[in-house]
Amino acid sequence: QVQLVESGGGSVQAGGSLRLSCAASEYIYSSYCMGWFRQAPGKAREGVAAIDSDGRAVYADSVKGRFAISKDNAKNTLYLQMNSLKPEDTALYYCAAHIEGNGCPYMVVAGYRYWGQGTQVTVSS
Repeated sequence: QVQLVESGGGSVQAGGSLRLSCAASEYIYSSYCMGWFRQAPGKAREGVAAIDSDGRAVYADSVKGRFAISKDNAKNTLYLQMNSLKPEDTALYYCAAHIEGNGCPYMVVAGYRYWGQGTQVTVSS
């Protein structure tokens, strides 16, 4: 059973940076696919970034060039570096893991079985 705990959220002004972390309860095997998602009040959960077993990263158009996803298997941790933050990035951010061997769902919400509890990011103008 994979348990995920996010941290690193907070309140920043527009243009600022934050780094989110997602600690996994067990070793993040190279076969895992992991992603970051976010949900703003009144909106559906959406994909932000995902990284597959080959280390290929994909990003939502809205965050390309500003956010970077990475993982450190030795530390059982997934990261999301967020730069040049905008007020529209304000949301509850979740990490998710996909461990089934049927291909990476990337940023498809329904493709992930394991989710963290979320960490709040608030960006003020």
